[in-house]
Amino acid sequence: MPNVVGIIDGTSHEILISSTESHQDFVVAIENATVSYSGYSYAEPEIQQFVKDFSKLILDEALIPQTDPNTKVLNFRQPLDLQKFLDLEIYEEPVPREKLLELGRKVIDGSIVPGHPRFLNQLYTGVDPYSLFGAWLTEVLNCNVHTYEVSPAMVTLENYIFKKISSLIGYPNGEGIFCPGSSFSNLIAIHLARFRHNPTLKEKGLFSCEPMVILKSEDAHYSVEKGANFLGFGTENVVKVKSDDRGRVIPEDLENKIQQCKQKKCAPIMFMASCGTTVLGSFDDLEAIADICQRNNVWMHVDAAWGGGVMLSDKLKYLTKGIERSDSVAWNIHKMSGAGIQCSAFVVKEKGFLEKCNAYRAEYLFQPDKIYDTSFDIGDRTIQCGRKNDVLKLWLMWKGRGDKAMGARIEKAFDLAAYLTEKLKSTEGFRLVLPEFQCTNISFWYIPPRLRGKQETAEWWEEVGKVAPAIKGRMMLKGSIMISYQPLSSKGLVNFFRVIIANPVCERSDMDFIVDEIINLGQDL
Repeated sequence: MPNVVGIIDGTSHEILISSTESHQDFVVAIENATVSYSGYSYAEPEIQQFVKDFSKLILDEALIPQTDPNTKVLNFRQPLDLQKFLDLEIYEEPVPREKLLELGRKVIDGSIVPGHPRFLNQLYTGVDPYSLFGAWLTEVLNCNVHTYEVSPAMVTLENYIFKKISSLIGYPNGEGIFCPGSSFSNLIAIHLARFRHNPTLKEKGLFSCEPMVILKSEDAHYSVEKGANFLGFGTENVVKVKSDDRGRVIPEDLENKIQQCKQKKCAPIMFMASCGTTVLGSFDDLEAIADICQRNNVWMHVDAAWGGGVMLSDKLKYLTKGIERSDSVAWNIHKMSGAGIQCSAFVVKEKGFLEKCNAYRAEYLFQPDKIYDTSFDIGDRTIQCGRKNDVLKLWLMWKGRGDKAMGARIEKAFDLAAYLTEKLKSTEGFRLVLPEFQCTNISFWYIPPRLRGKQETAEWWEEVGKVAPAIKGRMMLKGSIMISYQPLSSKGLVNFFRVIIANPVCERSDMDFIVDEIINLGQDL
């Protein structure tokens, strides 16, 4: 029996137990030594003080500064330098609580600030204060959302929220689950489409089934390929449908591709439409797609992960016209709408279909003879078992803002996007990728002075393609702004900037800063 280190009256002591002594002797020795553990109970004054100090650190050094445009968006360090800065090594002995606070400061300093008005890099921004309250409360309560008995409040909230989201979509009897990101939501859509096509696959599997294919736009999210790989379809059974020059799927090509699949004796089981594509922010014609999918008995899934927020606005929800005719929808409310990451809603039109597809009724969780209505044990709606509560941060944010303010936030982002578009049109050296944009993704090239007025050959475009990466590198080293860039090979486009506008603290002055800073950092390239 090894020696044991215990805490006695706040001091570390070694309790000597010989290898010949029994387990009972070990227990007696522990009891006689009155071993206790400190640092776990929130009733301890030291832990209460640590929580207060930690909360102050978050407010003073992470939250308040992030909305100040005079602060940096990031303090960039190369990976090896960051490893040294963060003091990663974990040792046998604990570090003092003061050291933990210092490490917290280092993590803040080594992180990007997505709430900064000049973080325009990805499809998310800073967390709404009321959503943050929900996220903190979520971590404190540490609920596991699978049965009502262990998570009664969260199950109740989740059922309510999905009724509200379903009503926005136009599903009279819809229901849903929260997923760890829209890639997972899109995977679940494929999973459901396959089950509807052939329910026997749940027991018999794929081995005796005819080939099945999934269709998507060439501009749709790459998670479809990931899902096809994960679920056993193979990426060669993902059929890409052509999109027009603005990134919207061409309905006629969708019809043609479906018929080609049938001629090859392959079953087209699902098409994924897009509301706000990742790069160009394009919205597909959902009405035309619904006609085709219903005619051919193809599951229509809508990836509204980015653009779904427009459903909150009476002025903008026309962009999702026809979404009510779909079979399922993915909507990341942590993107345009500002809930904390992650808050990814997956909604299906047919109530009960999630459980029909996924339920296995584990007897240690889903006993039928409980003292309450066991339809509130919602864990079998998903392929997960344990699942984090993602509803509280959404419900508190929505409750704290109300429908009107939720919609106004989206409208402000669209107004700023329109302002930036006109600013770029009227400023020398900038060229838009599209003549107009459907969403708040604003894509453009910056042409430095040395390339202006030249013949636009392949070599010229190759040089233009080097500009955005060079400016992005200077931005990061300076810490002044974060904007992404990418090529779009499907359209033959070289690297261009893509500004994502979603942060409600952004103003027109921030749009002006984007243009001025790119000129400042790129005019000598």
